[in-house]
Amino acid sequence: MEGNISVVIKDTVATVSFFHPKSNSLPGALLRELAKTITEVGQNSEVNVILLRSEGEKAFCAGASFDELVSIDSEEKGDHFFSGFALVINAMRKCPKLIVGRVQNKAVGGGVGLAASVDYCFATKSASVKLSELAVGIGPFVVGPAVERKIGMSAMSQLAIDATQWQSAAWAKEKGLYAHVFETVEEMDAAIETLVATLANSHPEAMNELKKIFWQGTDHWDQLLFDRAKISGRLVLSDFTKNAIAAFKAK
Repeated sequence: MEGNISVVIKDTVATVSFFHPKSNSLPGALLRELAKTITEVGQNSEVNVILLRSEGEKAFCAGASFDELVSIDSEEKGDHFFSGFALVINAMRKCPKLIVGRVQNKAVGGGVGLAASVDYCFATKSASVKLSELAVGIGPFVVGPAVERKIGMSAMSQLAIDATQWQSAAWAKEKGLYAHVFETVEEMDAAIETLVATLANSHPEAMNELKKIFWQGTDHWDQLLFDRAKISGRLVLSDFTKNAIAAFKAK
Protein backbone atom coordinates (compact mmCIF):
# COMPACT_ATOMS: atom_id res chain seq x y z
CA MET A 1 0.00 0.00 0.00
CA GLU A 2 1.40 3.37 -1.02
CA GLY A 3 1.24 5.86 1.83
CA ASN A 4 0.82 5.18 5.51
CA ILE A 5 -1.00 6.00 8.73
CA SER A 6 0.94 6.59 11.94
CA VAL A 7 -0.05 7.18 15.56
CA VAL A 8 1.99 8.79 18.32
CA ILE A 9 0.54 8.95 21.84
CA LYS A 10 2.10 11.36 24.33
CA ASP A 11 0.60 12.87 27.48
CA THR A 12 -2.89 11.50 26.58
CA VAL A 13 -2.76 13.20 23.15
CA ALA A 14 -2.89 10.86 20.13
CA THR A 15 -1.49 12.37 16.95
CA VAL A 16 -2.88 10.50 13.94
CA SER A 17 -0.98 11.31 10.73
CA PHE A 18 -1.61 10.21 7.16
CA PHE A 19 0.72 10.40 4.19
CA HIS A 20 0.62 9.63 0.49
CA PRO A 21 3.36 10.62 -1.98
CA LYS A 22 0.80 12.12 -4.37
CA SER A 23 -0.29 15.23 -2.44
CA ASN A 24 -1.64 13.17 0.46
CA SER A 25 -4.40 11.74 -1.73
CA LEU A 26 -6.44 8.90 -0.30
CA PRO A 27 -6.67 5.50 -2.01
CA GLY A 28 -9.19 3.01 -0.69
CA ALA A 29 -6.79 0.98 1.44
CA LEU A 30 -5.49 4.12 3.15
CA LEU A 31 -9.06 5.31 3.83
CA ARG A 32 -9.93 2.04 5.51
CA GLU A 33 -6.74 2.08 7.55
CA LEU A 34 -7.47 5.65 8.66
CA ALA A 35 -11.02 4.75 9.72
CA LYS A 36 -9.74 1.72 11.64
CA THR A 37 -7.03 3.77 13.35
CA ILE A 38 -9.41 6.53 14.45
CA THR A 39 -11.80 3.93 15.87
CA GLU A 40 -9.03 2.16 17.79
CA VAL A 41 -7.51 5.36 19.15
CA GLY A 42 -10.95 6.54 20.20
CA GLN A 43 -11.34 3.39 22.31
CA ASN A 44 -7.92 3.76 23.95
CA SER A 45 -8.36 4.68 27.62
CA GLU A 46 -4.92 6.33 27.61
CA VAL A 47 -6.07 8.94 25.06
CA ASN A 48 -8.08 12.05 25.96
CA VAL A 49 -7.84 14.01 22.71
CA ILE A 50 -6.86 13.30 19.08
CA LEU A 51 -4.93 15.49 16.65
CA LEU A 52 -5.50 14.64 12.97
CA ARG A 53 -2.88 15.85 10.53
CA SER A 54 -1.12 14.95 7.30
CA GLU A 55 2.59 14.83 6.61
CA GLY A 56 4.65 17.34 4.67
CA GLU A 57 4.39 21.05 3.99
CA LYS A 58 2.34 20.93 0.79
CA ALA A 59 -1.26 19.75 0.35
CA PHE A 60 -3.16 18.72 3.45
CA CYS A 61 -5.14 16.29 1.33
CA ALA A 62 -5.83 16.06 -2.40
CA GLY A 63 -8.92 13.90 -1.84
CA ALA A 64 -9.64 10.72 -3.76
CA SER A 65 -6.75 8.97 -5.49
CA PHE A 66 -7.13 9.60 -9.23
CA ASP A 67 -4.98 6.55 -9.96
CA GLU A 68 -7.53 4.39 -8.21
CA LEU A 69 -10.53 6.21 -9.67
CA VAL A 70 -9.47 5.50 -13.25
CA SER A 71 -8.99 1.81 -12.44
CA ILE A 72 -12.58 1.32 -11.23
CA ASP A 73 -14.45 -0.85 -13.73
CA SER A 74 -17.64 -1.85 -11.91
CA GLU A 75 -20.28 -0.29 -9.69
CA GLU A 76 -19.27 -2.70 -6.94
CA LYS A 77 -15.67 -1.47 -7.00
CA GLY A 78 -16.83 2.13 -7.18
CA ASP A 79 -19.15 1.66 -4.23
CA HIS A 80 -16.35 -0.01 -2.27
CA PHE A 81 -13.93 2.84 -2.95
CA PHE A 82 -16.25 5.70 -2.01
CA SER A 83 -17.47 3.78 1.03
CA GLY A 84 -13.97 4.37 2.39
CA PHE A 85 -14.81 8.04 2.84
CA ALA A 86 -18.04 7.06 4.56
CA LEU A 87 -16.09 4.84 6.95
CA VAL A 88 -13.66 7.64 7.86
CA ILE A 89 -16.32 10.29 8.41
CA ASN A 90 -18.45 7.95 10.49
CA ALA A 91 -15.41 6.89 12.54
CA MET A 92 -14.70 10.54 13.30
CA ARG A 93 -18.35 11.22 14.07
CA LYS A 94 -18.65 8.27 16.47
CA CYS A 95 -15.24 8.70 18.10
CA PRO A 96 -15.83 9.46 21.80
CA LYS A 97 -12.79 11.78 21.89
CA LEU A 98 -12.65 15.32 20.54
CA ILE A 99 -10.65 15.50 17.31
CA VAL A 100 -8.58 18.59 16.50
CA GLY A 101 -7.59 19.13 12.86
CA ARG A 102 -4.37 20.60 11.47
CA VAL A 103 -4.62 21.85 7.87
CA GLN A 104 -1.23 23.14 6.76
CA ASN A 105 -2.06 23.71 3.09
CA LYS A 106 -4.69 23.13 0.41
CA ALA A 107 -7.60 20.74 0.89
CA VAL A 108 -9.52 19.25 -2.04
CA GLY A 109 -12.64 17.09 -2.15
CA GLY A 110 -12.31 14.44 0.52
CA GLY A 111 -9.73 16.63 2.24
CA VAL A 112 -12.43 19.25 2.80
CA GLY A 113 -14.58 16.44 4.18
CA LEU A 114 -11.89 15.57 6.71
CA ALA A 115 -11.52 19.20 7.78
CA ALA A 116 -15.30 19.40 8.20
CA SER A 117 -15.43 16.20 10.27
CA VAL A 118 -12.97 17.18 12.98
CA ASP A 119 -14.43 18.92 16.00
CA TYR A 120 -12.10 21.93 15.92
CA CYS A 121 -9.89 22.90 13.01
CA PHE A 122 -6.73 25.00 12.72
CA ALA A 123 -5.32 26.15 9.37
CA THR A 124 -2.76 28.39 7.74
CA LYS A 125 -3.49 31.12 5.20
CA SER A 126 -2.38 28.65 2.49
CA ALA A 127 -5.19 26.23 3.33
CA SER A 128 -7.52 27.04 0.44
CA VAL A 129 -10.41 24.68 -0.21
CA LYS A 130 -12.10 23.24 -3.30
CA LEU A 131 -14.78 20.61 -3.91
CA SER A 132 -13.63 19.57 -7.38
CA GLU A 133 -15.83 16.51 -7.85
CA LEU A 134 -18.36 17.99 -10.29
CA ALA A 135 -15.50 19.00 -12.58
CA VAL A 136 -14.69 15.31 -13.11
CA GLY A 137 -18.30 14.21 -13.53
CA ILE A 138 -19.19 13.08 -10.02
CA GLY A 139 -20.06 15.19 -6.96
CA PRO A 140 -19.22 15.60 -3.28
CA PHE A 141 -21.93 13.12 -2.34
CA VAL A 142 -20.23 11.34 0.58
CA VAL A 143 -18.46 14.33 2.12
CA GLY A 144 -21.38 16.66 1.43
CA PRO A 145 -23.29 16.00 4.68
CA ALA A 146 -20.17 16.68 6.76
CA VAL A 147 -19.35 19.88 4.87
CA GLU A 148 -22.97 21.07 4.97
CA ARG A 149 -23.16 20.40 8.70
CA LYS A 150 -20.13 22.59 9.31
CA ILE A 151 -20.62 25.51 6.89
CA GLY A 152 -24.28 25.31 5.86
CA MET A 153 -26.00 24.41 2.60
CA SER A 154 -25.41 27.78 0.94
CA ALA A 155 -21.63 27.73 1.35
CA MET A 156 -21.42 24.01 0.58
CA SER A 157 -23.38 24.51 -2.63
CA GLN A 158 -21.02 27.31 -3.67
CA LEU A 159 -18.09 24.94 -3.34
CA ALA A 160 -19.90 22.06 -5.03
CA ILE A 161 -21.16 24.09 -8.01
CA ASP A 162 -18.09 26.26 -8.66
CA ALA A 163 -15.98 23.13 -8.70
CA THR A 164 -12.90 24.52 -10.46
CA GLN A 165 -12.39 27.51 -8.17
CA TRP A 166 -10.46 27.71 -4.93
CA GLN A 167 -11.92 29.47 -1.91
CA SER A 168 -9.42 31.06 0.45
CA ALA A 169 -8.66 29.99 4.00
CA ALA A 170 -10.17 33.31 5.10
CA TRP A 171 -13.41 32.35 3.33
CA ALA A 172 -13.35 28.94 5.02
CA LYS A 173 -12.88 30.57 8.42
CA GLU A 174 -15.71 33.02 7.77
CA LYS A 175 -18.01 30.08 6.93
CA GLY A 176 -16.99 28.14 10.06
CA LEU A 177 -14.85 25.39 8.55
CA TYR A 178 -11.73 26.69 10.30
CA ALA A 179 -11.69 28.05 13.83
CA HIS A 180 -8.39 29.89 13.33
CA VAL A 181 -6.18 30.78 10.37
CA PHE A 182 -2.51 31.62 10.92
CA GLU A 183 0.18 33.30 8.85
CA THR A 184 2.69 30.50 9.42
CA VAL A 185 2.78 26.81 10.26
CA GLU A 186 4.83 27.63 13.33
CA GLU A 187 2.15 29.96 14.70
CA MET A 188 -0.53 27.36 13.97
CA ASP A 189 1.39 24.57 15.69
CA ALA A 190 1.97 26.71 18.79
CA ALA A 191 -1.77 27.38 19.05
CA ILE A 192 -2.56 23.70 18.51
CA GLU A 193 -0.14 22.71 21.24
CA THR A 194 -1.84 25.08 23.67
CA LEU A 195 -5.35 23.80 22.94
CA VAL A 196 -4.57 20.08 22.93
CA ALA A 197 -2.65 20.45 26.21
CA THR A 198 -5.72 22.08 27.73
CA LEU A 199 -8.02 19.38 26.36
CA ALA A 200 -5.66 16.63 27.52
CA ASN A 201 -6.28 17.83 31.07
CA SER A 202 -10.03 18.31 30.69
CA HIS A 203 -12.67 15.90 31.96
CA PRO A 204 -12.92 13.04 29.40
CA GLU A 205 -16.57 12.33 30.20
CA ALA A 206 -17.50 15.99 29.84
CA MET A 207 -15.79 16.15 26.44
CA ASN A 208 -17.55 12.96 25.36
CA GLU A 209 -20.94 14.36 26.33
CA LEU A 210 -20.17 17.61 24.50
CA LYS A 211 -19.22 15.69 21.38
CA LYS A 212 -22.52 13.80 21.46
CA ILE A 213 -24.33 17.14 21.48
CA PHE A 214 -22.23 18.52 18.63
CA TRP A 215 -23.14 15.54 16.44
CA GLN A 216 -26.82 15.25 17.37
CA GLY A 217 -29.07 14.45 14.44
CA THR A 218 -26.48 12.51 12.44
CA ASP A 219 -27.29 8.93 13.47
CA HIS A 220 -28.78 8.32 10.02
CA TRP A 221 -25.34 8.85 8.47
CA ASP A 222 -24.66 5.15 9.13
CA GLN A 223 -26.89 4.56 6.10
CA LEU A 224 -26.86 7.93 4.32
CA LEU A 225 -23.14 8.07 3.58
CA PHE A 226 -23.11 4.57 2.10
CA ASP A 227 -26.13 5.41 -0.03
CA ARG A 228 -24.23 8.45 -1.26
CA ALA A 229 -21.19 6.27 -1.99
CA LYS A 230 -23.32 4.23 -4.39
CA ILE A 231 -24.11 7.38 -6.39
CA SER A 232 -20.42 8.23 -6.79
CA GLY A 233 -19.61 4.59 -7.48
CA ARG A 234 -22.04 4.60 -10.41
CA LEU A 235 -21.04 7.98 -11.84
CA VAL A 236 -17.31 7.25 -11.76
CA LEU A 237 -17.86 4.66 -14.50
CA SER A 238 -19.08 7.27 -17.00
CA ASP A 239 -17.04 8.16 -20.07
CA PHE A 240 -17.23 11.78 -18.95
CA THR A 241 -15.46 10.99 -15.68
CA LYS A 242 -12.89 8.67 -17.25
CA ASN A 243 -11.99 11.34 -19.84
CA ALA A 244 -11.98 14.19 -17.32
CA ILE A 245 -9.64 12.37 -14.94
CA ALA A 246 -7.35 11.33 -17.80
CA ALA A 247 -7.17 14.95 -18.97
CA PHE A 248 -6.39 16.13 -15.45
CA LYS A 249 -3.66 13.53 -14.99
CA ALA A 250 -2.13 14.51 -18.37
CA LYS A 251 -1.60 18.14 -17.30
